[in-house]
Amino acid sequence: MFFVQINGENIIPKDSVEKVTEVAAEKLAQLKNMSVEDLLSMAGSWMVDLVVKILIALLIYFIGRWFVRRIVRVMQRVCERREVDLSLQLFFKRVIEVVLYVGIVLTVIGVLGINTTSLVAMFASASLAVGMALSGTMQNFAGGVMIMMLRPYRIGDYVEAQGYDGVIKEVRLFNTVITTYDNKTIYIPNNMISSGIIKNYSQEPMRRVDWNITISYGDDVAVARRALLAIMQSDPRVKRDPAPTVYLTSLGDSAVNVSARGWVDTADYWSTFFDLNERIYRELPGYGINFPFPQLQVHFDADERPAPAKGADVPERPSTAASDSVKR
Repeated sequence: MFFVQINGENIIPKDSVEKVTEVAAEKLAQLKNMSVEDLLSMAGSWMVDLVVKILIALLIYFIGRWFVRRIVRVMQRVCERREVDLSLQLFFKRVIEVVLYVGIVLTVIGVLGINTTSLVAMFASASLAVGMALSGTMQNFAGGVMIMMLRPYRIGDYVEAQGYDGVIKEVRLFNTVITTYDNKTIYIPNNMISSGIIKNYSQEPMRRVDWNITISYGDDVAVARRALLAIMQSDPRVKRDPAPTVYLTSLGDSAVNVSARGWVDTADYWSTFFDLNERIYRELPGYGINFPFPQLQVHFDADERPAPAKGADVPERPSTAASDSVKR
């Protein structure tokens, strides 16, 4: 195959140029042999055909516009019934309009007799290139669409995601904005947050508050239980149903571990937790319950007692003592 060269580069196949030249020469020869009446008849036929195509194209365009508007209205009604986020509604509207109008334009161009194959191929190639270049951004976009459709959280919810916890301030198509309790603004990509674990503490109307405390060995567990129940039941924010409970959860190395649990409204969780924390610390010793310090008992045999420092008085070693107990 031969090519037409421009500046030493092969641009167009030479045989294609020759075919086009031959066809053009044949058409010119036919026009030379035609009479004026034939030329006028051909021109009139061509004009009529063009007018008919234009009318059909306009009819398709206006019918298509009406069809697009109907589809958009139906989509908006469905989104309103399902309470879809407004930003997502606008996005769906724009996508539907663009896709349908592109289809209408290609149909109109085809009716006018213009070959649309090359246009479609060029559009597909451009879309593929843009998609590959923006793969990460498109993943965040897809995550944003999924979040807005499935709605695992809403604006104002207290959530924990990707190692951050705070209140949802804004849900965007590419990221979610969280405001922490120390007033930091966190932007989390939607691709990460949609594919990770999300803890939504605001989705349920009630939450359980746990106060895990330790009491000394020898303290009366029954007294500690009555005291903790009295403290929780005296607070109006703690629910009566389910009733608060107190459990002995484990026996530690130097203390007995007790867990007091009560249910509160989600909005009252932190205020109840902090207030009753302080009350437990202040009121529990009044019931004879002590908060122990960590203790370590070290036992020395009589022959393994540490050597005293120089100049220190050495007490007499009791002959009957097998071991001493030192508390720290």
